[in-house]
Amino acid sequence: MKSILSISSPGVHLVPGDDASARQLARQCNDFAADLCRHHPKEFGFWAALPLPDVAGTLDEIAYALDELHAAGVAMESNHHGIYLGDPAFDAVFNELNRRKATVFIHPTSPCIRDSNTHACVSATALPQFPNPMFEFMFDAARAVINLFLSGTIARCPNITFVLPHAGGVIPPIIQRFCSFASGILSLEVEMSLEIVKETFKRQFYFDLAGFPYQDQIWGLLRVVGPERLLYGSDFPFTPHRGVVKLADVMRCGLGEIFDDEEIRNGIYVANARRLLAK
Repeated sequence: MKSILSISSPGVHLVPGDDASARQLARQCNDFAADLCRHHPKEFGFWAALPLPDVAGTLDEIAYALDELHAAGVAMESNHHGIYLGDPAFDAVFNELNRRKATVFIHPTSPCIRDSNTHACVSATALPQFPNPMFEFMFDAARAVINLFLSGTIARCPNITFVLPHAGGVIPPIIQRFCSFASGILSLEVEMSLEIVKETFKRQFYFDLAGFPYQDQIWGLLRVVGPERLLYGSDFPFTPHRGVVKLADVMRCGLGEIFDDEEIRNGIYVANARRLLAK
């Protein structure tokens, strides 16, 4: 079994405006991950950390991580100091990733609003008494993906493969709603329909099953993609070892109830990821 390592929320750009520290931390994280992979090549790969929203530093790190360290892909947060994926500020980054036919792992983070005048990032967490990973992460992942579609980034970058964790968060049940708004109410220039989004998910997206997708959430996702686009995910070490084992048991039971075919279940655990990493 091989695990793909990545930096989760809040990423490596920890202080707004301090690009130098973010570049240094991204480099340290990627060098550490690459060294681990060199010593244990059968056990580990990694998604490279990027110092977004620093675009120039990110372009440099993409070249270093993919060309020199041989990262399996790159990791992004759903927003970087209030700049959501799909924002024109990140066009150069996505253009480069598209040119490289790269894999992008999108991890959700806390919602944030960027002041257009001061560029300060203000928390947009509506219910701060609850931990953000409980549900805010699921909504922020949806914001990022919707913005990628409606900005035209997805259509412009057909060579990027995206990996969404947590069974896509709240994306599956609202696909028809944001598509209908885009085409029937907003009249955006980008061509958008339920069929286009579903076909794009089946062609460019994978979904890991970390967290608590069983039993209800998984059914909504299976209306969008087939089992060949599903991946095992653990969320370790943010989910402690005991929790990982418990969730693995829930997943085993859940997949057994949904899929009679052992080959399909094996694909979700191993074969789909091998196909993704071999592309």
